Amino acid sequence: MQNQLSPPPKPVTEVWRPDLVALPRLTFARRAFRAFTRVVAKLLTFLTMRATITGLENFPKDGPALIVINHLGDADAVLMMASLPNTIEGMGKIELNDHWFVGPVFRAYGIIWVHRGRPDRKALRAALDGLADGRMVALAPEGRQSVIGGLEDGNEGAAFLALKADAPIVPIAMTGTENQNIYRHLKRWRRAPVTLSVGKPFVLQEQADRQAMLREGTRQIMETLAGLLPEAYRGKYGSGQAE
Repeated sequence: MQNQLSPPPKPVTEVWRPDLVALPRLTFARRAFRAFTRVVAKLLTFLTMRATITGLENFPKDGPALIVINHLGDADAVLMMASLPNTIEGMGKIELNDHWFVGPVFRAYGIIWVHRGRPDRKALRAALDGLADGRMVALAPEGRQSVIGGLEDGNEGAAFLALKADAPIVPIAMTGTENQNIYRHLKRWRRAPVTLSVGKPFVLQEQADRQAMLREGTRQIMETLAGLLPEAYRGKYGSGQAE
C-alpha cells in the first residue's frame, strides 16, 4: 500500500446529470436483481478473496442507518455485498453511469448518483429520503477511492446526512481490497487476504454552531473508522497525522 500523505485535490466531476439522481424505486425486478447480485458477490468473494469478517453483531437488523466506509478499491462493494446481512443503498459517482459494464449493473441495482466536488442537493435529498424510508444508505466520506493507501480527509456530507436525518452511523472498515492487491493475487491464482470490520453504531450530537457541528461530526466519523483499521491504513488519521 502507498504511504503518501499529500494527495492531489479531491475530484470535481465534469458531468452534470441531475436528471439521473433519485432514490431507487424498490420494484420487484430490482429486488430480484439485488438478490441475484448478492449471490454473485458471495461467489466472487469466495473465489478471489480470503475474507476475515468481524463485528457483524454490531450491524443493525433494520434501518434507517448511515453506513460509512473507507474506500480502497473496486472490491469494497463486492466484499460488503457478500458479507452484510442486509441490502443497502449505495452512493456512486455519476461518471460510472457511462461505463460500459458498471453503468448497466448499477442502474439495474439502483444507485444514488453523486456529482463529486459540486453542490448536489438532489443526491443529498435522495439519501435523506432513503433514510426517512427506513433504508440503509452507504457512502465513503473521503469522496473517492483513496490514493494514499489509507484514510484521506473526510468530507462533511456524511455528518450532514446523519445529523439531518437523526440516523445512527454504522462504521465499516476494510483492508486488503486495494486493486493492486486483489489483481496481484489473481495473477498468481491465489485469493487475496482481506478484512471487513463492523464497528458499533453511534450518533452525532447536535450543536448550536452548524459549521462546528459538521466539523466535529466529520472528525468523529473519520476517527471511528481509523480506530477499526491497522495503523498502516489510518492515513490522515493515524498517529501524529491529525491536525
